[in-house]
Amino acid sequence: MAQLTLTSTDLSHVTADALVVATASTADGVVLVGADALPGGLRTQLTRSATALGLTGAVDEVRRVPTAGQLAAPVLVLTGLGEQSATPSAEALRRAAGAATRELAGTASVALALPADAVTELAAVVEGALLGAYSFLRYRDGAAAQKAAAVATLEVLTPLARDAAAKTAVHRAEVLAAAVHATRDLVNAAPNDLYPAAFADLAKAAVKGTGVKVSVLDEKALTAGGYGGLLGVGLGSARGPRLVRVAYTPSRPAAKVALVGKGITFDSGGISIKPAAGMEAMKSDMAGAAAVLQTVVAAARLELPVAVTGWLCLAENMPSGTAQRPSDVITIRGGTTVEVLNTDAEGRLVMADGLVAAIEEGPDVVLDIATLTGAQVVALGNRVSAVMGTDDVRAEVTAAAQASGEQFWPMPLPDELLAGLKSKVADLANIGERAGGMLTAGVFLREFVGTTPWAHLDVAGPAFNEKSAHGYTPVGGTGVGVRTLLTLLEQRATTGRRKK
Repeated sequence: MAQLTLTSTDLSHVTADALVVATASTADGVVLVGADALPGGLRTQLTRSATALGLTGAVDEVRRVPTAGQLAAPVLVLTGLGEQSATPSAEALRRAAGAATRELAGTASVALALPADAVTELAAVVEGALLGAYSFLRYRDGAAAQKAAAVATLEVLTPLARDAAAKTAVHRAEVLAAAVHATRDLVNAAPNDLYPAAFADLAKAAVKGTGVKVSVLDEKALTAGGYGGLLGVGLGSARGPRLVRVAYTPSRPAAKVALVGKGITFDSGGISIKPAAGMEAMKSDMAGAAAVLQTVVAAARLELPVAVTGWLCLAENMPSGTAQRPSDVITIRGGTTVEVLNTDAEGRLVMADGLVAAIEEGPDVVLDIATLTGAQVVALGNRVSAVMGTDDVRAEVTAAAQASGEQFWPMPLPDELLAGLKSKVADLANIGERAGGMLTAGVFLREFVGTTPWAHLDVAGPAFNEKSAHGYTPVGGTGVGVRTLLTLLEQRATTGRRKK
């Protein structure tokens, strides 16, 4: 991750390879924002040349212009905030900073002179800049890797460079960005490298030095524990399933939170095989487990006074002579039987095992996150995730998402959908009617949480960006959910909300 420093140096003396300032759009054209310290001649030149340069100040617009010796930095970068406002929102600042650092891949050092006079503004700029400065180069070498390399050094100009609260906010942004980057790395990894056992080993490595405890259940332990969902989904693969528990336990915690993540390291659909087109993106079907792991690590690094236990439900869903079949009946931990009508509805099976295990430990609240249904993408698209569950927890997740800059939309869990999950031979079927498929999956999971406050986060579309990069979001793994979950944990640290 990029090395970041704060400075109160005048922007005219900044010696970075590129200096970033903001633009905004108005009815009369584009304006520079917070760039009064630029030389007057350069400001005038930019304003007069705005049309020729294609400047509009729109969101995600990034333009580079030479400074021709008018600044110590050789290149001036103009990044758009969108429509002008008296005070740019935190998310507008995140996106503007992130779009700039993302576009500047291959540049060694970048300085940002965006609005950062208040701690909230500074935190947003730093967070966005760090999130945008990301590259996945594991499988690249030579010139291609050098050209795509993320910005190595970031310098943020602010009058708060020596302020204690600002330094605390920057530390939090650095921990958060590191967690998002690590989540993206896991999602982007090739499935021949990231299989359940390998994921479990990486979890052990990720928690070193944090005080987080890790335990791993292999096939033998899963069989002894009655984890029929994980075992059933993993039957078709030569690489067996795992259930990984990662636990951060501070002294005298204000709350006890359980997180459950779907970790299908590759989803072929099993016997109910998926179409070939687009199947390569199914390496991302473990994005929920990756987000859970890194959220727990971030909570530990920030030393939050909240006990957090993460459950990574890891399996590879493959077709073979040993794979589970449509009409097989499996038994989830705790005894509920499920008729498997479609082997491509596997995520809810491993998540059911994880939810039961999590709730056995008596958390105040349980949150699960999964790339669970294609119906989520149909309903909300590729940038908006869904949240379902207990009314107050669903509202809590939505508020945390809004505060963190992620988009989650509250969805219902209609009771009448449970009838569609009736099986002729078992307690439940794993699929219901096609209509409302995202909600039906949520209703299925609800059967395994009992009275525990709960929310289900479906991030199927937003977890993996197959289109063009935007803002601080790269192509590939996005790390969605980490920011929302960590913000919720921070809020729980303040409000407590322990079970009576």
